[in-house]
Amino acid sequence: MNKNLETKRLLLIASNQNLLESAIEGDKKLSQQLGVIVPENWTEFGLAPLQYALDKIKSSKEELGWWNYFVIHKSDNKLIGNCGYSGQPTEEGIVEIGYEIKSEYRNKGLATELANTLIDNAFSFEHVNSIQAHTLGQENPSTKVLSKCNFQKIEELEDEAEGIIWKWKLQRT
Repeated sequence: MNKNLETKRLLLIASNQNLLESAIEGDKKLSQQLGVIVPENWTEFGLAPLQYALDKIKSSKEELGWWNYFVIHKSDNKLIGNCGYSGQPTEEGIVEIGYEIKSEYRNKGLATELANTLIDNAFSFEHVNSIQAHTLGQENPSTKVLSKCNFQKIEELEDEAEGIIWKWKLQRT
């Protein structure tokens, strides 16, 4: 699985080794590869998750499509975020999603749009039974997105670096 995903306003470009290497090399190189505007600080997560995804897909071609997607705002032809899964589904059929949207594009329903697309894509695989996500342990924009997407908060965890973390789950119906 390594296909691009599309919504009304967004194009989610599935990463591959070449795109991830370009992103790590720099915004100019990534812009050339994607054919879109790549603004400074397009990701708040930094390069470490991109390097991690690159290492995973280099270790196994089966990982393609289960990591990073570059989020393009179609009408602006601009990279506005990053989303994806934290690897292939587990043996129990669980996959985790994550996402980020550049601050000036927030509060427009775009995160909900891309989360729903990740959900639909994951559930298109019959072996995926549930989807999980983690947020900071307080009400925030991401908790609102997950609630709109019918996730249920199922657990509160203590994280050394982040403090309280909420675990969310969406079960296949």
